[in-house]
Amino acid sequence: MNTLLEAEVGHDSDDAARVVRVAAQYADLRTEVHAIGKTAAVHVDAFEGLPGVERVIRVSEKFRTIARDRGQAASLGFSYNGIKFTDESFNLFPGMCAVDNPKNVKATFEALHENGITTTRAGVYEPRTSPYGFQGHGRACLPWVLELAGEYGIKVIAMEVTREQHVDEIGEALHKSGQPTGVMLQIGTRNAQNFELLRSVGQQQEFPVLLERGLGITLEESLNAVEYIAQSGNHRIVFCVRGVETHLGEPHRNFVEYAHVPLVQRLTRLPVCIDLSHSVGLRASGPDGLLDIQHVTARGIVAGANMVLVDFHPFSEQALCNGPRVLTLAELPHFIEDCRLVRKTYETRRVLHERLPA
Repeated sequence: MNTLLEAEVGHDSDDAARVVRVAAQYADLRTEVHAIGKTAAVHVDAFEGLPGVERVIRVSEKFRTIARDRGQAASLGFSYNGIKFTDESFNLFPGMCAVDNPKNVKATFEALHENGITTTRAGVYEPRTSPYGFQGHGRACLPWVLELAGEYGIKVIAMEVTREQHVDEIGEALHKSGQPTGVMLQIGTRNAQNFELLRSVGQQQEFPVLLERGLGITLEESLNAVEYIAQSGNHRIVFCVRGVETHLGEPHRNFVEYAHVPLVQRLTRLPVCIDLSHSVGLRASGPDGLLDIQHVTARGIVAGANMVLVDFHPFSEQALCNGPRVLTLAELPHFIEDCRLVRKTYETRRVLHERLPA
């Protein structure tokens, strides 16, 4: 079996004995033994020789579950509904920040299908800064959103949730509709320190999780939010870099920190996503005619991003959320081709680097 069992070992002999029993019980699994705390007295040889134990790591990082720990720990990449999410994969998630009506959702999914895209975003529950802003249709729209996704071959929808009840509603709607698609639970930037929600999505095993970096908090605090999810049991996580709120990035909405893409990949075992629509927050182009959103997207992809989250809508003037920044479906083919071109550049750079003398 290709399953990862993580067991923590302290410096206590009782801890060591417990791990021996655990490893013996799961001898048919790939097992990582993590030695945590004051482990100088722990002899790792005894564990490395046990059936099923692939490696023993003396964990020295703050983020015990998600840390790459100087390259020793294996990637936490995963597959979900036929789509791979790893530190080697690349997926585009163009879609609607806020679902409005069946006609527009159908047009969006149809355009994605025509362009070979099977992953998207669709906002059903919309947390807004203003209490008067559109808050999303909620569970009422789930049946037809999921049905349309299945009709047009959408495999995974990134869908933001703000409370445990939303997770239950999504699961119920998927079950009733016959599982036509898959859902990746998105934890938005405002909920990055909603610790009860983080524990809740960590304890369930049905859905993977996309966690956005917190609004105005440090990278370390945001990675601790991921640790809450992983420590609760769910290791199918993608970390999303989406800019931080300062005045330094103006007139863009947020200050874009896409140099953190390789940093997060070095510190953790997680695939990394970029959310460029929320980073830039406007439609504007330079003298070359390319939109700022395109330039920022290229910056994140060439840094090694594994996933791209971006807002599209059939009619930007009709968008119920963030209309001024969305791209149109007419721009979709060019956007996809541009992203693939930059991804190819990134892969070429990696090959070039591998040719360097050791």
